[in-house]
Amino acid sequence: MKFGIIGAGIVGTALAVRLEEAGHKCIGVHTRSRISYERFCSYLMIDHLPLEELVLAADSLFITTQDGMIRTVAENLSTNVPIKPGQVWIHCSGSLPSDVLRVKESLPIHCLSLHPLQAFASVEKALAILGGTHFGIEGDNQELGAEIVRDLGGIPHPILAAQKSLYHAGAVVASNYLVVLASLAVELFSEAGIQAEEALTSLLPLMRGTLYNLEQVGLPQALTGPIARGDAQVVQSHLEHMPAKLVKIYQELGLKALELGENKKAQQGLSYPQEELSLLKLLLGK
Repeated sequence: MKFGIIGAGIVGTALAVRLEEAGHKCIGVHTRSRISYERFCSYLMIDHLPLEELVLAADSLFITTQDGMIRTVAENLSTNVPIKPGQVWIHCSGSLPSDVLRVKESLPIHCLSLHPLQAFASVEKALAILGGTHFGIEGDNQELGAEIVRDLGGIPHPILAAQKSLYHAGAVVASNYLVVLASLAVELFSEAGIQAEEALTSLLPLMRGTLYNLEQVGLPQALTGPIARGDAQVVQSHLEHMPAKLVKIYQELGLKALELGENKKAQQGLSYPQEELSLLKLLLGK
């Protein structure tokens, strides 16, 4: 595959390096940023080409700009550049569907989205963890998308284009909201007299242990704690001492934990005692 890169950021650079290593040929890169291009060239010495040359020479174009620029790039390509029939346009956004690239229905191209389900802080970090990264794939040719992902060392997962926002929301919950949960836990520790920096340091091993449990036993078995045990008295004590502004958050999370707890017990052939279950639901605002 002869491919071009539009947008030489962290993702575009890492993809180009790994695809070259897999035997594909990067025939050019196009970016508005001199700094990004210089960084790109520190990994791959590839010519900076005008869009016209890049489009005519490539089998596939990776549009790895910021999400807000993807549609603009597609519009520019479809309006100002001769289109190469059968070419594959690929973006790596987790929130935008692949058809954001299809500015005109008559465009003789294939549109794909390959989203790495990972947070890349730098090119070096991306190169280190791209192998084994899971990818959400949707678009015209998912088989080609899966082949590209496997060449990157990744694991492909077809997703429904119409529900891609929910896929992205799931990623946000797992990644960004994990930081929010850590912040919430630090705030509660602070109320108990442990300062923020010390609180985070003490909580991280607990969080790593929970991630380990998720890897080892999955859902819902990894759930532990008072709700999993059905210990309504502990939950009641939490709520009695908790700052009022945090009560609603705790209750909403608790209801989801109770749902997981019921599933966990059901898989074990057990159930909560009815009185305990009713009290938990009452405490959690259901």
